[in-house]
Order: sequence, then C-alpha cells, then structure tokens
Amino acid sequence: MALARPSSALLSCSSSACLRRLNPLLLSAAACRRPAWAPRRVARRFSAAIASETDVFNSPEVAKSFDFTNEEKIYKWWESQGFFKPNFDRGGDPFVIPMPPPNVTGSLHMGHAMFVTLEDIMVRYFRMKGRPALWIPGTDHAGIATQLVVEKMLAAEGVKRTDMTREEFTKKVWEWKEKYGGTITNQIKRLGASCDWSRERFTLDEQLSRAVAEAFVRLHDKGLIYQGSYLVNWSPNLQTAVSDLEVEYSEEPGNLYFIKYRVAGGTRDDFMTIATTRPETIFGDVAIAVNPEDKRYAQYVGKLAIVPLTCGRHVPIIADRYVDPEFGTGVLKISPGHDHNDYHIARKLGLPILNVMNKDGTLNDVAGIYSGMDRFEAREKLWSDLVETNLAVKKEPYTLRVPRSQRGGEVIEPLISKQWFVTMEPLAEKALHAVEKGQLTILPERFEKIYNHWLTNIKDWCISRQLWWGHRIPVWYIVGKKCEEDYIVARTEEEAIAEAHEKYGKSVEIYQDPDVLDTWFSSALWPFSTLGWPDLSKEDYKHFYPSTVLETGHDILFFWVARMVMMGIEFTGSVPFSYVYLHGLIRDAEGRKMSKTLGNVIDPLDTIKEYGTDALRFTLSLGTAGQDLNLSTERLTSNKAFTNKLWNAGKFLLQNLPDKNDVSAWDVLLSNKFDSEASLQKLPLPECWVVTGLHELIDKVSRSYDKFFFGDAAREIYDYFWGDFADWYIEASKTRLYHSSDKIAAATAQSVLVYVFENILKLLHPFMPFVTEELWQAFPYRKQALMVTPWPTTDLPKDLRSIKRFQNLQSLIRGIRNVRAEYSVEPAKRISASVVATADVLEYVSVSVQIHFVSDTFFLECAGELRILYKREEEKPYKRWHLAEQVPQGSYTQP
Repeated sequence: MALARPSSALLSCSSSACLRRLNPLLLSAAACRRPAWAPRRVARRFSAAIASETDVFNSPEVAKSFDFTNEEKIYKWWESQGFFKPNFDRGGDPFVIPMPPPNVTGSLHMGHAMFVTLEDIMVRYFRMKGRPALWIPGTDHAGIATQLVVEKMLAAEGVKRTDMTREEFTKKVWEWKEKYGGTITNQIKRLGASCDWSRERFTLDEQLSRAVAEAFVRLHDKGLIYQGSYLVNWSPNLQTAVSDLEVEYSEEPGNLYFIKYRVAGGTRDDFMTIATTRPETIFGDVAIAVNPEDKRYAQYVGKLAIVPLTCGRHVPIIADRYVDPEFGTGVLKISPGHDHNDYHIARKLGLPILNVMNKDGTLNDVAGIYSGMDRFEAREKLWSDLVETNLAVKKEPYTLRVPRSQRGGEVIEPLISKQWFVTMEPLAEKALHAVEKGQLTILPERFEKIYNHWLTNIKDWCISRQLWWGHRIPVWYIVGKKCEEDYIVARTEEEAIAEAHEKYGKSVEIYQDPDVLDTWFSSALWPFSTLGWPDLSKEDYKHFYPSTVLETGHDILFFWVARMVMMGIEFTGSVPFSYVYLHGLIRDAEGRKMSKTLGNVIDPLDTIKEYGTDALRFTLSLGTAGQDLNLSTERLTSNKAFTNKLWNAGKFLLQNLPDKNDVSAWDVLLSNKFDSEASLQKLPLPECWVVTGLHELIDKVSRSYDKFFFGDAAREIYDYFWGDFADWYIEASKTRLYHSSDKIAAATAQSVLVYVFENILKLLHPFMPFVTEELWQAFPYRKQALMVTPWPTTDLPKDLRSIKRFQNLQSLIRGIRNVRAEYSVEPAKRISASVVATADVLEYVSVSVQIHFVSDTFFLECAGELRILYKREEEKPYKRWHLAEQVPQGSYTQP
C-alpha cells in the first residue's frame, strides 16, 4: 500500500456524500457533530421500571464510570426478585452445582474467589440457557479448625477446654458459630454468587446429621466399617488423629545420624551402619533390612542384629526390595510404629509393631530410661549416649521433609492408635468403573490418570477424630463391660437404648463413643445429603439429584471428589455428578504460592474495593482448567479498564439513541433482530460485518461455555468487543449518527448498535454480572433482568464476504493512520492521500465507494480527497517505504 505525503494545502470537499464516506478514514472524533434531527436531551438518571422502585441502577449517561459500591444493591435486588432459585417455566433438564462448603471459620481468600467465580459463571450461563439452575450453598463445620478457634477464644478468658464438660464446650462453639459463622457467607455474596440461599446448608444441620448417621450404619452393616489399632497421623498438641490433607510437608534443615548395629554372635568388627533422621525411634525397631541385590550385606541376611541401648534386644536382618541401596548406607532400620513405609513393610512381612510414643509426643516405657522425655529432647540425649558407647559413627547435615499439622503447626507423629476405619477397596472399584464407562468426566482429562492411580492404590480411611466438635460416632458401649468389641451401632441414642435393652435387659446402661467423625466423612455425602437423602421422597432429591457438575481445586481430588463419587454410588446407585471441573491454584505474579510469610497474599475484598468485583472475576476466569493462575495487579488494572470501556460504550449508545419517550423509535430499534439472510443483505458493509462477527462470536462463545472453556470464552468476547465493536464499528457508526441527513441510515446504525451491544452484555454477563446488569437496565422497555434473559440464539446467518471486505477497509484505514502518525499530523487535520492497493482492497472500494476509472488509477468522484492506485498482481510487493512510479511525485508506498 502506498500513501502520499500530507499536503501542505488542505483540500475541502463540497460533496456531503463524499464527506460521509471519508469520515471514518480521515476525520477524527473531535470533528464529529450531532445531526440536526437528533433530540437535545438533558442528561438524566435512567433505570428500568422494575428497578426504579428500589433505586438500584445508575444511568451511564450520568455516571462517569461504573460505581463499584452499587454492586451490593444490585445483588440484593436479584435476591429479592427470587432470581437465584431454579425456574422450571422454560423447561429443560436442571443444572445443579453443589458448592464446595468453605469452613465456617473461614475468611474469603483467592481460592474461594476462584471457585465462586467459576461456579457462578456456569450457573448464570445455564440459567440464561433456560435450564432450572440450582447452586446449593453451605458451610462445613470444620472440626479441628473450629474447635481450635473456640479454644483460643476461651484461653483468652483464662478458661481451658478440659475445665469444661463436653456439653458446655459444644454449647460455646454453637454460640460462636451463630455469631461469626455468617462471615464467609456474606463475603461470598460480595463476589456475586447467585446461589439459592433459601437452600443453604451446614454440615451439622439436623438433616445432614441424620444422613451421616445413616451412612455410618449402612457401611457398618455391610462390614465396611471396622475398629482397630493402626498407624495414623497423630497431632500431639491437638491430641487427635488428622487426615492426610491436614498434614503439610516442609523442607527443613536437620541431620542424618549414622549408627552401628552389631551383628549378634559376630566379632566386634561385625556391625552394620544404618542412617536415620529419627534415632529416638530405635526402641521401636523390629528388623534391619537391606536390598536383596546389595552384595555388601548378603552375608548378614538371616542373622540377628543388636538394637543399640536396649540391653541387647535382637532383631532379624532381612532382605526387601523396598530398601534403596543408594540412600545412606543402604541399610534400613524398620520401625513400623513410627513410619508409614516401615509400617507397610511390617504388615507385608508379618513383623511385630512396637509403639514407643505417648499421645503427647513423649517416649513411653518401651524406651526405658528415656521414658517421659519429649521426642526431640530424647533425640539429642540418645545421640549423646550413642557417642559415649562408641555406637555413633557420624552426624551430617540433611534436608528433612517434615510433616506438620496444618492447624497447629507442630510436627506430626506417625502413631499406632485405636481408630475407626472404612474399607475402601470395594468402594474404589465402582468409582474407577464410573470413569471407565464414561459416567463421570474429569476435566482436564489428564487428572483421570491421577484419579485412577489413587483409587487403584487406595488405603483404608481413618474416619475417627479425638475431638468434641463434630458428628459423634454413632456407636454405643455397655457400661461396666470391659470388652469394647461388644458395641451397638445405631442411628440415634433411642435406637441404641432399645437394642441394648433387648440384648442385655432393661437395667443396662450405655455410653456413646467419645470420638467424632472426620469432617470429610460428612463432606463426602454433600451432593445428596443437602437434597434430603436418605428420604428419597424429598422433592429436591427427586428433581436435582444427581448434580450436573462438581467444581473444585485439583488439590482435593482425592480427599473430597473421589470420596463423593464412592459414597454417591454406594448410597444412591449413581455417580453424584456427571462432570468434575478442576481449577488450579492462585499464585502471585512471579508464580509463587501466596503466603503470609512471603507477604504476597492478595486479599479479594481489598481487590474488590479497588478494582470492582467484575474486574476480579474476569481476571480469575482467564485461567485454564487445572492450571495455576498467576495473579498480578497489572492484570487487574487491565480488566478494570475493560470494565470502564464497556461502561463508556454503553454511555455512547445512550447518548445517541432516541429519547426513552419516543416509543415508536424504540419499537423499530428493538424489532430489528438481523436473524435472516435478507436482513443481513440489506445492511451496509460496516453493519453487515459487525453483525456477522457477532453471530460468529455467539457460536464460538456458546461452544466454549458448553465445553467449560471459560478462559477461551472470556478472551473471545474481550477481543470482539474491544477490537471490533468499540475500536471499529462505533467509530464507523459516527459517520451516520453525526454527519448524515439520512434518517434511515442513522436508524440502521442505531439498531445495529443496540442489537450488538445487548448481545455482548448477554455473552459477558456470566463473567461480569454487575456492570452488565446495570447497563442492561439502562435501556428502555426491558421487561426482565439480564440474568434471567434468554441466551442469544446460535447458528444465526452470516455474510462471510463482509468479513473479508471489511478487513480490506481496515487495511486501508490502518495505512492512512500509520502515515498520519509517521508525519505527526494533528488528529483534526484533513489530508490528501494517494494509496497503492491490491485487487482485494479495490474490490471493496469498487463496491463501497463511488469511483471512476482513468488509466491504471481509480479516483473518487470528489477528486483530490483520496486517490486509490491499482497495484498489479505481478508486481513485487513493496517491502520498504520507497518512491513508486505509479504514485505522483512525493508519494510513498507501504507494505
């Protein structure tokens, strides 16, 4: 493309038709003027009739930018109108999402903001698609976390939990819950969550508690729940078993201790050196193991070793492939009472299990003279004694992977403890088949392998916790009987008493197991217990189970998702949901995990105050399923600008549309749907192009929503709105709105502006509900809220030729803009220009602009304003700015 240097003399164009055609190319927005026929209106506050009664919505004609503080009013209006409840009027299968219940002790963090955003996007989309949409909210009682919070509160008052009865303490917890438990719920509402709050659940609600007891009884009756002493994660400070999820591992500096184990019956030189990070557990050693392929120790296999400092206690020397010959010395001490790997070896080989720890983290009588010492104190004392007895070889620095309690921070101790367990293999087998048979789809697909691997290698689940807050285990024992194996499992205390009287007589007394169930046990029942199970006659259960999709973080795929699948199949006969959508973690701009220690935590509530809820939601939605998202203030700032761009576009439309009282004009505007080939073909090129682009966008975005590709949908809408509609079509429309006496052309532009913009609002609403709703309500004659307006129709007609032709026009305009910028031409200054163009560009020009042909040059009818020169196909393309033979002296070419 070749463009002339700006002329020093400005050429005026007397032809209004010429001016109308050239304005998008050569005139700046500053030169625009309102047409004489446009009504002069005083800026007014404007809102839809239904909204004005509650004074909810602001008009873009008044407000310079979207007012974030208005979000709360909009939310309350939605809720007051009942929009969050499922509506069966339009038919369709229900779309159901059970919310992952946040801890009742929680305060909103970015992880919450992520799941709320994604789930609200889903439910808003399918609600607009006409499906009865139900998003079930609720909170988890969070056993350990809540008990700790209340204990700390009481400690500040000088009261210990152990100074109170169980009933007194749980009463205090309930009081705390009623006072502070709604904090997280109110914060979730700030994010725009369109949950049905009339169905809000709490895991200790009476209905859910009945479901928990029913599930326990049924599993026990099938032989899938048992009691036994096994190795668990033990918290010495909390005095309870904790789940794997509540154990966090950190790399910390420590030591690797090398210790001599003499071979029984051998000489003083016959010893094996083991390397251990925990010498205090040697009193629990039951064997010494080497790899069977390790020739260094083959001569000792089958003999006995003497455990140091144990008065000559002997243990066997065995061979097992689990031993890594490259770690330490290649010799492993087996302490199954205090190491998970050792425990599995001992169970496999039938070795005894010794426990050397008390529940408070001190050594017990098995440790002899070290009894009563704290485990870490004993470690140092024992090493000192090993040095004195010449059994210590060396101690060297070593990086430890230390398990710490997520709640208390203390080092977790693997400990043998009597607990209740669920046998998981039979349940896991059915959950595996659900994925294999396509009954359950996990997104992204790569997590199916992780899911399958975990279920294939599943361990029995320790479900008991030594706490006071939670679901009491529904087991009762007989007072006075020493044998705890003789117990009663029942749904209620009344049922247990009746069974006890039947077995042991009317005078018998019973007491309930003091432990509570793991919080994850009740959470595993969440998709159906919230709907009324085990009462299958409940309307919610009949209408809304199973759910459609479960959305959550990939980090709890095992701890929650897989268990819900297993329990759902076991108790209802079907998978609890058809899809599992897993999101990643939120990290800082540098990809680091957010933590208070690093000082990089971004508070969502502070973010909302500065950027608005919509900007935060849109930013979070741009991630990809299963991938971590790096969150930065730059991204938030950019999407706040996007919110303002949307608002300004709405302001432009309202300032250039008929008065709200002009009913006939609005009837015409709103009647144009452009849903036929004929309606498209009547449109001028810019209108045909932007409507065709919109129809393509509706198809693409709808497909992305249906596939849960929310990041793709968000980017597609963003690119079209900003790149096509705002930057190009709005500018092109100004020609007819400001510089045309043709009312029909102006009305066509207005119709297209309204049609396209309102559909953009619909497409964008699930991502940015507040600003889109407020803009929607600013347009007259709206009978309903945007959030319950039908989704745009797909497969609408498209004129694909208009896309190519308008792209040629864009190339033409960009070329002129580039030259103006190159020569620093003032925005309001009109220039003469010559353009060397390809046949593609000329194809647009010949159709869209009145021209006549002279030699190899096309001229506009108002000659001198713009010159279009034909570049033959066989000519080489212009690679650089250079003088062209076809262009008059002083003209230049551009690629």
